[in-house]
Amino acid sequence: MNNRTLHHNYRELFIGTDSMVPLLGGGQRAYVNLDNAASTPPLKAVGQAVHNFLPYYSSVHRGTGFKSLLSTHFYESAREAVLGFLNADAAEHACIFGKNTTEAINKLAHRFPFNAERDIVLTTMMEHHSNDLPWRGVAKTVHIGVTRDGQLDEQDLDRKLSMYAKHVALVAITGASNVTGFINPVHQIAEKAHAVGAQILVDCAQFAPHRKINMRRLSDPGHLDFVTISAHKMYAPFGTGALVGRKEMFERGDPDVRGGGTVMIVTVDDVVWAEAPERDEAGSPNTVGAVALGAAIHQLQEVGMDNIAQHEAELTSYALTRMQELPDIRIYGDSNPATTADRLGSIPFILNGMSHFQVAAILGYEFGIGVRSGCFCAHPYLLYLMNVSQEQAEVTRNSMLAGDRSNMPGLIRASFGLYNTIEDIDALVDALKRIVAGGYEGEYIQDKSSGEYIPQGWSPDFERYFSLQPANELQADT
Repeated sequence: MNNRTLHHNYRELFIGTDSMVPLLGGGQRAYVNLDNAASTPPLKAVGQAVHNFLPYYSSVHRGTGFKSLLSTHFYESAREAVLGFLNADAAEHACIFGKNTTEAINKLAHRFPFNAERDIVLTTMMEHHSNDLPWRGVAKTVHIGVTRDGQLDEQDLDRKLSMYAKHVALVAITGASNVTGFINPVHQIAEKAHAVGAQILVDCAQFAPHRKINMRRLSDPGHLDFVTISAHKMYAPFGTGALVGRKEMFERGDPDVRGGGTVMIVTVDDVVWAEAPERDEAGSPNTVGAVALGAAIHQLQEVGMDNIAQHEAELTSYALTRMQELPDIRIYGDSNPATTADRLGSIPFILNGMSHFQVAAILGYEFGIGVRSGCFCAHPYLLYLMNVSQEQAEVTRNSMLAGDRSNMPGLIRASFGLYNTIEDIDALVDALKRIVAGGYEGEYIQDKSSGEYIPQGWSPDFERYFSLQPANELQADT
């Protein structure tokens, strides 16, 4: 790869890559989305699958009409696609659909069979809140540390597994950090967890769009007991996700949400719950979301997960090289362009002397570039990476509780998807150079209650670009 060319350009596979957005200085530009760690745009294959399915959409399970039969068939086909994508065995694993990874982990937290002896969850300092807070409500939660640059401290993992050995019920760990992109050796960790009699959950919300996942058979010491994914991070909107895990666990115990679809027999005095996974899918499911996820999986597999990894490693290497042209930038985590094959394309950074809130705002309002700023739902990790002392954190906490977020610590995150290009990186770096040089137009006012900056006297006309009223004719360029 030379410094201007990627081996592949996957942009044509996506919807919205040429959508125009307004700029503060006037005019429009094609949006540059570098916030893929939060949510990803839809694949054309997903949009087409949903479009083709909607005329046949109907209730699933137990309906006898053709549309119900067809809807049920493709709902279950999507379940099979998820199992195949994770190399899970349908004889050993159940795939439970829900809204997202957050809901999936909460479900597992309420369904997991903790007992008086096995009552500890080992999680890590690098987790998204979704793989931390649910465990705090149901078990004793112990956090494994990270190294100074933000990687998992495997020695601390070993110490705590040894220290709590017979009391550890579950190791709950992310497949890859949503902040720094560091990838964890989950199969090695699984072997260590199983050696002390514990199970393992891997939060793959961030990992699944970028790398192969192999749950392996339960007889393999390095198998993954539970995995969670979110469709909205896999180029498939419509609000679904999946929890895949040991079928035998979901075949016993009461579901955490009760109602229609979860039962086999109900009398006035008794309930017989359905088998897995229906026992844990209360109410009418998100059939369209499942179809969208299944279509996204098929498209990703057609591209090839190894090709996806190569593309994003090349893109991240170029980005790190270019971003280091900025003398006023500080990149957190791994800033080495030569090691991007071993991490995801998520780059957290700050511009010295400028608020992360303000930089993100200027990028959006004046350059049409979407990034994320703040703590990325990983507050303990960010505070540690930024070396915020306990005293400083307490001061900030008190200010936030008083309604003032203006000095909240945080970083800016640029995160890449399959459709991103060299030109997107150039646009980001060129914009950052202009911001450092003071070459932006707006006068920005900070809203202390949110911490966010907005340009004085300007706001976009959202109704020009979209309306909930079908009869309204949109004026935006297409």
